[in-house]
Amino acid sequence: DATGSSRVRHGSAVIGEPPGREAQVEVALLPMPPRMRRIAVLAMLSAATLVAVPVRAAEVPDTSCRVFPANNIWNARIDALPVHEMSDTWLRSASASSTNLHPDFGPPSYGIPFETVGRRHPKVRIDFTYAGESDRGPYPFDGRTPIEGGSDRHALMIERGTCRLYELFAADWNGGNPRAGSGAIWDLDSNRLRPDTWTSADAAGLPIFAGLVRADEVEDGRIAHAIRFTVSCTNDSYVWPARHEAGVNDPDCPPMGARFRLRANFDLSEFSPKARVILRAMKRYGLILADNGSNWYFQGTRDGRWRNRLLDQLKSVPASAFEAVDVSACMVDPDSGQANCPS
Repeated sequence: DATGSSRVRHGSAVIGEPPGREAQVEVALLPMPPRMRRIAVLAMLSAATLVAVPVRAAEVPDTSCRVFPANNIWNARIDALPVHEMSDTWLRSASASSTNLHPDFGPPSYGIPFETVGRRHPKVRIDFTYAGESDRGPYPFDGRTPIEGGSDRHALMIERGTCRLYELFAADWNGGNPRAGSGAIWDLDSNRLRPDTWTSADAAGLPIFAGLVRADEVEDGRIAHAIRFTVSCTNDSYVWPARHEAGVNDPDCPPMGARFRLRANFDLSEFSPKARVILRAMKRYGLILADNGSNWYFQGTRDGRWRNRLLDQLKSVPASAFEAVDVSACMVDPDSGQANCPS
């Protein structure tokens, strides 16, 4: 329950390949001549396309929480925004002409884990390496908290009821004397950003969980948020909504926070329904540059439902099919994640 101390870890059943959940319009018409029937159908279809469908932020499994307000930049469509003037340069710096997308998650237990906990879950203070840019906490972290493999060792915890997201970088339980490189606490009901120049559990000072590809969203047939990704070279600057840089003095490399999208004319017809869910999100919501790492690696949750058939399809997408997007017109306040993008 929302106040209990139980924890929930995520990922179980296998993701299959059922038919895609494409939107359909069903029309019932009274008997009429064929020509009038065609006119009526066209009119009803045109009207249907004019109805605005409210966009809701993604839900956190096993909670009543949503991942930031619906008007947050993570949840903003960017498919109508202009191409960034540095797009070609940034693509060259990330070897887009010779690199494909790479899902940085998969079977059997590869990806970034997360867990949900109740409000009565014990919290502890963390000894941070970068204490000056970390939220003091305490954090609902213990010896059973799942931690990402590899050097980053991210730990993500969402508290039911309060809808707080706790994230750690280089997390280590350390026999009951917990330590981490850095830590950040996010209110999922708020558009508040980190203090300017502060890191988070991510190099860009952004939340990690908001940008992960999740198996539950793919199963539901809809991802309505931007996706986190990495490149090997970032410059020593950052753009909204990022708050921190970890790059080099090279103006040809993109800054932390840069937004990219899959080009509108990239053909999705040969991909499976599950792959189309992910690639459609990359067209509509795009990718946000969040950390240094391998070129064009995008992150997802650790989940037993991932299958190589899906991941292999995603690996066939050339990075040259992407373009950088100028999202500066979406910013309402430089210290807020609220977005109001022109249509």
